[in-house]
Amino acid sequence: MKVIRAKSAGFCWGVERAIDIAREYATQGKRPVFTDGPLIHNSQMMEKLESEGIREVGDYLSQTSLNLGLGESERRRAVMVVRAHGISPERRAYLKSLELEFRDATCPDVGTIAGRIKLHARKGYTTVIFGDPKHPEVIGLMGYTEGRGHVIKNEADIDALPPLGEKVCMVSQSTMFTFEFEHLAEYLKRAYPGAVVFNTICGATRERQSDVLVLADEGAEAIVVIGGRHSANTVKLAALVERQSLPCYHVETAAELDLSQLGKYKVVGVTAGASTPGFLIDEVCEKLALL
Repeated sequence: MKVIRAKSAGFCWGVERAIDIAREYATQGKRPVFTDGPLIHNSQMMEKLESEGIREVGDYLSQTSLNLGLGESERRRAVMVVRAHGISPERRAYLKSLELEFRDATCPDVGTIAGRIKLHARKGYTTVIFGDPKHPEVIGLMGYTEGRGHVIKNEADIDALPPLGEKVCMVSQSTMFTFEFEHLAEYLKRAYPGAVVFNTICGATRERQSDVLVLADEGAEAIVVIGGRHSANTVKLAALVERQSLPCYHVETAAELDLSQLGKYKVVGVTAGASTPGFLIDEVCEKLALL
C-alpha cells in the first residue's frame, strides 16, 4: 500500500506552545503542574504529560470548582497552566484566586479573537460567534462579550436571534469551516448590513482542511484521520473527507485501524488534527505501510 501523509498533520504551533509551557515547568521541578481541564484534546498525549508530572484537573468545559488538596509547601511549588483553548475572564479570576503561580498557555490565535470581541464589546457591539456553544473555546470567548453574545451554527440560528441593534460584530471559533463561515457572514449581513465581520478561523485549521483536498488530488482512495473524538478540528477534517465522497476512517490510535477494510485500497491518505502527537501519526503510517 502507498501511504500519503499530509504535510500539515499533527500539532499546530499553538498546541505545541501550550505543551512546551507545561513541560518547562515540570522539568524545572515544579510539582504539581496543573491544567484546568485537558491542556489539549488528545487523551493519549494527556496521559503522556501526566507521566511527566502534568496533572489535568477540573472538567472538559473548565467550569467546576477545584479542590486541589495542597498543603502550604506544595502550594508554593505548584503552578496552574491555562489550556490552549482559553478561558473566560471570570474563570481567569477564579484560577488566580487559588493563589498558585499562574501561566496562560492560551493559543495566541484564540487570544486574538478574544481581543477583537473585548474591543468591540466595550464599544457597545453585540457579538455573534460561529461555533459550537459547548466547546471550551467558545465558552471562553463568550465571557468577553459583556453579556451581549450569541453563538450560531447555521441559518436557522441566525433567524432565531433577537434584534441585535445597529452594532454587530461577527467572529468564528478558530476550528470551523471557512466556507461555512463566509456563507453565514453573508446571511447575517442581509439582516445587519453594517455588521463588522472578522474571519478568525486560524491558519493551521485552513491548512489542514486544504491538505485534505491535496490528498484527494494525489490519488488517495480513502483517508485516515487521526485525532481525539473531542477535538473539533479533527472532527471537521473527517467531515471534509466525507464531503469529498471518500471513505473516511477516524481513529485515535493505530490499534483502531480496520485493516480488513483498509487493505482493499492501493493508496491511502493520512492526516491528523492539530492536537495529535507525531508518535501516533508515525504508528498509523507504519502499520498501513505493511498492508
